[in-house]
Amino acid sequence: MKGLYVHIPFCEHICFYCDFAKRVAKNREMIDEYLVHLKREFDQIPLSERHFDTVYIGGGTPSMLDLKQLTILFEMLKDLNPIEYTIEVNPESYTHEKGALFKQYGINRVSLGVQSFEQPILDYIGRKHDNGQVLYTLSDLNQQSITNVSIDLIFAIPGQTMDSIKYDLDIVSSLPIKHISYYSLILEEKTVFYHQYLKKQFRKADIDLEADMYEYIQMRLNTLGFEQYEISNFCKDGLKSNHNQLYWSMAPYIGIGAGAHGFDGKIRYQNHRLLTKYYESFIESSYEETLAQRQSDTLIFGLRRLEGIHIPSVESEFSIKLFENYPRLKYFIETGLVELVDNCLRLTSKGLLLGNQVFEVFL
Repeated sequence: MKGLYVHIPFCEHICFYCDFAKRVAKNREMIDEYLVHLKREFDQIPLSERHFDTVYIGGGTPSMLDLKQLTILFEMLKDLNPIEYTIEVNPESYTHEKGALFKQYGINRVSLGVQSFEQPILDYIGRKHDNGQVLYTLSDLNQQSITNVSIDLIFAIPGQTMDSIKYDLDIVSSLPIKHISYYSLILEEKTVFYHQYLKKQFRKADIDLEADMYEYIQMRLNTLGFEQYEISNFCKDGLKSNHNQLYWSMAPYIGIGAGAHGFDGKIRYQNHRLLTKYYESFIESSYEETLAQRQSDTLIFGLRRLEGIHIPSVESEFSIKLFENYPRLKYFIETGLVELVDNCLRLTSKGLLLGNQVFEVFL
């Protein structure tokens, strides 16, 4: 499989936890100019390489573009006809007319940024929507027959309690959604929260509470019919995110737009995040992965998925003996963080909580 990622870096406001390439647009003309350069970059992709199984439009906030701008964007991509075609949406910028445009241009999956259903938590993290806008967006997308909808949720936000998570999942139980990406809050540099942290104005959630939240999320989503297939991802009806699985399986993808990344199987590249530099020269840096780097990435990304690593395949691809090259894995088996099942090495339920300890073995 092969994917295309398209980055729209504009937001109407900046959320306090976000470290993606983003900026508040000064005016509509700034977005118009960006779309011109984005098309220039897209046009550099040879026609022979424009065969994509997945297209993912992310950000930023792609849904903040107006109807004319969205049409320009979709027209650029209209001949690709991917199997899975996703756009990220914020509830406050969704309209019925935008949903109709999604449908017209073949978008068949929406990733909706919800994060929490508690208004005080939304206010704390800098979100600007309310639950009414979430419910309207989901209802309207369903009416437009866009039924493959994913929502993003966050746990371990300072101020959240176990009751907060139970409340969020009670609401989830009634929603027409097929996929959930449920992330723990990570304190990233270049975010509002990180600057607060440096000033001792931000305190991370208790680590034991975070573990309890994660275990409850796993249990409750399972009872609601969601299958967990990756550390932070759950789906119904087998509707996994095909695009994200490209990343985890080391498949090739092209990234266009300011701050976008790409990988052709050997070479990784990153575009400039600053618009002025992106307009001058799209790519900021690139490097060819060494065999050791590719091996490390394959093992780490593979273990993120609940199916784990197929040991014979990895050993054949890299000419290694897994337990000879990484003898500490035996310790993690003994301590119950990983297990062997049908020639696969995978994280246990306990290991999913402590995956970073295992991943360090491969670095």
